[in-house]
Amino acid sequence: MNNPKEKKIYLSPPHLNGQEIEYIKDAISSNWIAPLGPHVDAFEKETSDYIGIKHAVALSSGTAALHLALKILGVKKDDFVFCSDLTFVASANAIRYLDAIPIFIDSEPESWNMCPKALEKAFQLYKPKAVVVTDLYGQSAKYDELIKICNVYNSPIIEDAAESLGAEYNGTKCGIFGEMSILSFNGNKIITTSGGGMLMSNNKEYIDEARNLSSQAREKALHYEHLKIGYNYRMSNILAAIGRAQLKSLDSYVKKKNDIFNYYRSELCNFSQIVWMPELENSNSTKWLSVLYFIDLNYDDIEDLVKIFMKNNIEARPLWKPMHLQPVYNSSEFIKIHSGKGFSTQLFRQGLCLPSGINLNTKDQDRIIKIIKKFLK
Repeated sequence: MNNPKEKKIYLSPPHLNGQEIEYIKDAISSNWIAPLGPHVDAFEKETSDYIGIKHAVALSSGTAALHLALKILGVKKDDFVFCSDLTFVASANAIRYLDAIPIFIDSEPESWNMCPKALEKAFQLYKPKAVVVTDLYGQSAKYDELIKICNVYNSPIIEDAAESLGAEYNGTKCGIFGEMSILSFNGNKIITTSGGGMLMSNNKEYIDEARNLSSQAREKALHYEHLKIGYNYRMSNILAAIGRAQLKSLDSYVKKKNDIFNYYRSELCNFSQIVWMPELENSNSTKWLSVLYFIDLNYDDIEDLVKIFMKNNIEARPLWKPMHLQPVYNSSEFIKIHSGKGFSTQLFRQGLCLPSGINLNTKDQDRIIKIIKKFLK
C-alpha cells in the first residue's frame, strides 16, 4: 500500500559536505561577490589539476561552455557538427545557437555512448566542423577508437564530460580527451555550484579566447572597447567558492555512487530481464546515475513503472530521449549501423534511471528495489 508520508526520494539531488559555508563566508567577507574573483581563479586551477589538463575557464553553465567551444573552433551557419544521439538536449542546442546543422550518431552496446562504426559511416557522408561526444551517465566513450577516426578525417572532438567528472578511461580522467572539453556543475551533477560549468583545454589560446568571449569580449582599453560580439558567461566568485568545497568531496562521492549502483545490481541480480549500464574495460564510471534497461519491456511499461514510483514518493525517469526523436530535431539526420530504429532508441524505450543521490541509504534503496521486484513479478 502506498504511504504518502514516506520521505521523498529524488533522482539526483545536490549534496553539501558542510565546508561550503566557510568558503561562501570568505567570498562575502572579502566583498568578492560579483563575477570573477580569487575563488574563480582557484576553482579553475584546482579542477584542471584534478583532471590533469592545463587550462580551464569557469562559466555560467555547461551549455555556455559547449557554445564557446564550437564558436572557437570556427563553427558557422550551415556547418555540419556530429553529436551523440543519446544525450541531454543542451549538447545539440549549442550547435543550433550558431545556426549549424547537427548530425546525430547512434549509441553502441558496450558503452551506450557514441558508436565508432556509426561515426565512421557519418564521415563517409558528411564533412563536419567538429564532433561533440557525450560521456553518458558517468561512463566514458571509446576514445581510443573515436579519436583515431576523427584524426583520419582531421575533425576535432569536443568532449561533453558534463556527466562524467571523476570518471576514468585507460587510467586517464575524463575531460581530457577532446580538443576542448566541458563540465557542468548543475544542481543534479555529482558536484555542484548550484549552476555553472567549465571549459577546458591543453590549448592556451582556446581558453584565452573563451575567457575574452565570456566577458563580453572587452578589449584592453581605459574605456569599454569591443571588436566582436561577446557573452555574459562568467561564473561568480560565490558559486566558485561552493565548487571549491564540493571538489574536495568528489572522490568520496564517486565511491558512494558506485556503492549505490552495486547494491541495486546485487539485490536485483536474479532478474535476467535487467541489463545494467556496462562499464568499459580499463575504465571507471562515476555511476552518476544508476541506469538499466529491461529486455522484455517497452516504453508504456516504463511509463507505468515511473508512475508507480511517483505514487510512492520516489522520482525515477526514462533515459534521455534521443535527439533524433525530439520534435525540435525530427528533421535532422540520424546515423546508425544496425537495422531497426537504432540502439539509442531501444535504450530510451526500455531504459530507466534510478535514484542515485549521495545521501541515499540502503533503506531508501530497498523501497525502490521492492517496487521493481513486484512490478517484474
